[in-house]
Amino acid sequence: MWVVVADGARGLVLVNEGSALEPSLKVVRVYEQDNPKTSEQGRDKPPRVYQSVGESRSAGPETDLHQRAEDRFVQDIVADLAKDHDGGAFKEFVLVAPPVALGEMRKAIPNGLQAALIATLDKDLTGHTVPDIAAAVAKALEG
Repeated sequence: MWVVVADGARGLVLVNEGSALEPSLKVVRVYEQDNPKTSEQGRDKPPRVYQSVGESRSAGPETDLHQRAEDRFVQDIVADLAKDHDGGAFKEFVLVAPPVALGEMRKAIPNGLQAALIATLDKDLTGHTVPDIAAAVAKALEG
């Protein structure tokens, strides 16, 4: 069983060498990205929306470059997992991420990998130690 812990800037892929209720996790892969806030990534003028009647126009919603980079980051992690799963590296996995990243990862999981997902945990554990992650995963798998 693999355990994937990720947020928009960091990710860990761990392999469980113990049992489901007494996990012994070892690091397989580490992901990191430098993702400055949107204002530091450059700013375009907001898009203009023209009304269908008359000549009035208004600004449209601005693009959140920071969020876009975070979404791309977690999608890349899922793509790597799909390759690993297709190559037979693991049969099942647990996904741990904060709610926004977890939602983005769920959308990116292909059907073949979806069948291998045995549990999700909507917490940000990327800054925690491996034993803390193991304890949280064991607790999630119990209930």
